[in-house]
Amino acid sequence: AASMQAVYKLLDKVKESLVTVLVLGESGTGKELVARAIHFEGHRKKGPFVSENCSAIPETLLESTLFGHEPGSFTGATKRQIGLFELANGGTLFLDEVGELTPSCQAKLLRVLEERKVRRLGGGEATPVDVRIIAATHRDLEAMVKEGHFREDLYFRLNVIAVRLPPLRERREDIPLLLERFLEKNAAQRPQGGKPPTLAPE
Repeated sequence: AASMQAVYKLLDKVKESLVTVLVLGESGTGKELVARAIHFEGHRKKGPFVSENCSAIPETLLESTLFGHEPGSFTGATKRQIGLFELANGGTLFLDEVGELTPSCQAKLLRVLEERKVRRLGGGEATPVDVRIIAATHRDLEAMVKEGHFREDLYFRLNVIAVRLPPLRERREDIPLLLERFLEKNAAQRPQGGKPPTLAPE
C-alpha cells in the first residue's frame, strides 16, 4: 500500500540519525517492529536494543525499572539495580505505551532527554547515557496534553519525528501479500516441507 511505502521511506531517512521517534498506531499495527527496524538497520545496530511496555509495569516499580535504584532507596531495595536507560547505553531504548507514564515518570523522562543523564532512585550523581529513544503509543497524546494528562514539553521532546502506522483495514490491498508470506513461512516450518498452498482470489 502507498501508506506503508511512505512509512518505509520515512524509516529509511531516520535510521541513521539520532532524533527521537514517536510511533503512533493501534495495538497490533507493528510498532515494535518499526522500532527494531530503525535500530537494526541503523548505525546503532551493534548496540543494545532494550524494549519495555510502560503499561505492563506496576506504577510502584516503573521509575525503578527505567532509572534504576540504589540500596535502601525504598522498602525492599536491598541491592543496586541498573535501569533500562543504562542498559540501553550506546543503543536504543524503545518505550511502548508511553502514554501510560505517571506524572512523576514523565518529569524524570523529560529530564533525561534534556540532560542525557540518568539518576538512580536514592542515588546522588547522575550518570551520562548515550541512548536513542523511540517511543510508541496507541493513545492520542495531543488530546492528553490538552486534558492535562500528559506533559506538553515531553510530548514535543518525543514527537520530533512521528511515524503513523495505518491499521490493516485501511490497506486491504496488502492482505494477499501478507497471506502469501504466512503460508510460505508455515510451509517452511513443516517437517515434510513442500510447497505452500495457494489461495483462490475470492
